[in-house]
Amino acid sequence: MILRNGSVFTDLGRFIPADVELEGDRIVRVAPANTLEGDEVLDCTGKYVTPGFVDIHMHGAFGSDFCDGTAEDICTISRYEGSVGVTTFMGTTMAFDEPILTGIFEAANTRFGKEGEGAVLRGVNMEGPFFNKSKKGAQAEKYIVDPDFDMFKRLYDLTGGNIRLVDVAPELPGAVEFIRKASQLCTVSIAHTSATYDEAKEAFANGATHTTHLFNAMPAFTHRAPGVVGAASDYAAHVEMISDGIHLHPAVVRAVFSLFGADRVCLISDSMRAAGMPNGEYSLGGQKVFMTDGKATLEDGTIAGSATCLPECFRRAVGFGVPVETALKAATINPAKAVGLFDELGSITAGKRADVLVMDKGTLQPEVIFIGGKRQ
Repeated sequence: MILRNGSVFTDLGRFIPADVELEGDRIVRVAPANTLEGDEVLDCTGKYVTPGFVDIHMHGAFGSDFCDGTAEDICTISRYEGSVGVTTFMGTTMAFDEPILTGIFEAANTRFGKEGEGAVLRGVNMEGPFFNKSKKGAQAEKYIVDPDFDMFKRLYDLTGGNIRLVDVAPELPGAVEFIRKASQLCTVSIAHTSATYDEAKEAFANGATHTTHLFNAMPAFTHRAPGVVGAASDYAAHVEMISDGIHLHPAVVRAVFSLFGADRVCLISDSMRAAGMPNGEYSLGGQKVFMTDGKATLEDGTIAGSATCLPECFRRAVGFGVPVETALKAATINPAKAVGLFDELGSITAGKRADVLVMDKGTLQPEVIFIGGKRQ
């Protein structure tokens, strides 16, 4: 398949006029525009040709949750995500005990890397249970515990090393030692925390590189107490941001890109099962969630994840004034790098997976979606 004469988003984070050749599940060539010939040609004149979206923090969609712990629910999520332009995702957990997490991961083991159901599950984001109860957000307090590396390692081994990101509050007892050990196995992220600047700085010094949903479930960023946000600006390789217009004000979305630059921000959805669904009552982590017009909350009004898919978060970021190239990099290249997948996906590069979108330049909606070279 030749994708001819599109505005192709390169691994340098900019658009160039080019042809792209797909063969099997791979991108085999990126060449100057209107130079490639083939039996199948898709005219992409006036369109963007981009990598598929990479969502490294999402709980569920279309009525299903990763923590439902069934292969069927994972397939439902995959189909929905693939239909909107997400081609890779990390199934994200909530705070649960080890027996519950074991069941969730056993189901995930049947779906890691599996093709043919839409977006591909390529790992786990273990969000919880190693959190500060004072910043639990929508996490169930009864399951929150201090960092336990032995528990984490048992679950990591159970998944065959497919936990790609684990979250921890660095001020908790044993957290620094946990970070030191866990960072040898996967990306470690600061999350659901009351850490000071110095406590977060120590976490980064001992192997943490990532920050979960910046500003949410952490101390405020102030001029005398910069906290986690300030430490992340100095030391984090990547930070996550939910740009749904509910979790953060549009001015904050713009400010994050100004503070962290185009290479360090990862847009995420943090979506739960209400994404793609009508208003109504749902659940997250065993708790009731009410979704009204895209806003998901617990009964007490606490925001409970999002009901917005990553491609829509990307479009909203652009609507808030973030340049298309910057927002797109934050939804493809940067998250792939953050979880160690960039060698395989996340950019339009010869040799990588043929996870490719042909996107309308006006609406930023994907018109054609390829996942592993197969048109969806």
